[in-house]
Amino acid sequence: MEYNKAFYQQEKATSSGTLLIYGPAAAETIASLKMDEGLTAFRRPHEQQKALVEIAGLPEGRIIVAVHEDTIIGYVTFLYPDPMERWSQSGMDNLIELGAIEVSSHFRHQHVGEDMLAVAFLDDAMEDYIVFTTEYYWHWDLKGTGLTVWEYRKIMEKVMASAGLEWFATDDPEICSHPANCMMARIGKRVSLDSIQAFDRIRFQNRYMY
Repeated sequence: MEYNKAFYQQEKATSSGTLLIYGPAAAETIASLKMDEGLTAFRRPHEQQKALVEIAGLPEGRIIVAVHEDTIIGYVTFLYPDPMERWSQSGMDNLIELGAIEVSSHFRHQHVGEDMLAVAFLDDAMEDYIVFTTEYYWHWDLKGTGLTVWEYRKIMEKVMASAGLEWFATDDPEICSHPANCMMARIGKRVSLDSIQAFDRIRFQNRYMY
């Protein structure tokens, strides 16, 4: 099931200059831009850029970028869950993962993450989907921010909540492996009860915890 690929954008003034936040960004556009050196949460910037280009090329792939001049300083990715993870087991075509959200260390504390999510959810087509994200503390920049896992989690929850994502319980082993890890999701207004129940079955696979 492909997204409506309607394009949305907005400008944002920051202390470091004006940003253009837009998406879904085409693979060719992402490849033509530079990557800020502060984007290191998941892999080196040039490697992450290749990953973003690949995601943008997927039928369901959706990338929202924040660009300063000719440089990507932040991004949000949406795609189907990894086939190796439990979230793909139901084969739901209306279950999409918010796979990553990152803002360069040079542009933090300016609500860029919230603004990228706001642009992502401008599209009414998002009301047809369950969008979820899995947050793991080992992906967080605790060293660079000087925050504790709980302080960082509070920030992540606030960012996700700005787009309507809420905390959801699950018995997924990776999420349960540390109390700071969590799953959050947003259920679109037009998602059927059958899809919501299927999502519940994915979240809880140990019948003693259901």
